[in-house]
Amino acid sequence: MKENIDLQKIPNHIAVIMDGNGRWAKQKGAMRVFGHKNAIKAVRDITEGAAELGVNFLTLYAFSTENWNRPEREVKALMQLLVSTIKDETATLQKNNIRLNSIGDASLLPDKCQNELNEAIEATSNNTGMVLTLALSYSGRWDITQAIRKICQDHQAGSLDLEGLSEQQVSAYMSTGEIPDPELLIRTSGELRISNFLLWQMAYTEMYFTDVLWPDFRKETLYAALLDYQSRERRFGKTSEQLSSN
Repeated sequence: MKENIDLQKIPNHIAVIMDGNGRWAKQKGAMRVFGHKNAIKAVRDITEGAAELGVNFLTLYAFSTENWNRPEREVKALMQLLVSTIKDETATLQKNNIRLNSIGDASLLPDKCQNELNEAIEATSNNTGMVLTLALSYSGRWDITQAIRKICQDHQAGSLDLEGLSEQQVSAYMSTGEIPDPELLIRTSGELRISNFLLWQMAYTEMYFTDVLWPDFRKETLYAALLDYQSRERRFGKTSEQLSSN
């Protein structure tokens, strides 16, 4: 499949909803945490595969604001796994010139998670390759809300005129203000929803849904998503005839 991918039509930004860890573990007769641990291989594969193909931005939905409502034992295990994974993978990110980034309400993360995350972000800050963004304690509604709050604050301070407020200015206030909107969203596990992820940013994102559970995600799954993406016509409100004439 990789040989059939048009390298001139690689999406600049791919976003991924990593779903199915719990079901994968259940199929194995194990606890949900077992699925989360085995998901790390999938993260490595899609990061490596995307970088090899020339993707500039990869955003992974790692932990939503709603995930805090999961059983305390699972959340605690996830936070511990997050700390150890970031610590273990920082050297690999450095080796592959990948810059780590994060979006979400990091203040809700345990101090140890925040420290490891900040250290890894700082350590990779000068890398010039693909930007890997982890969405942690993130939701689209949270993102829009915090953007509105900042807009109101700047308006009250006299530095922003609401009469002339543009979509581009609103985008700049989102947590992804320095990241282009995703062209492709991949969601695993067969679920057909976006689960409060990048609601503002995905206005024109192409969506690809696969039945593959996240721990089983490999480069071949990424290639299949890219081939499907490249078979589509992205019109942005225009007609096919208009695109052909251009």
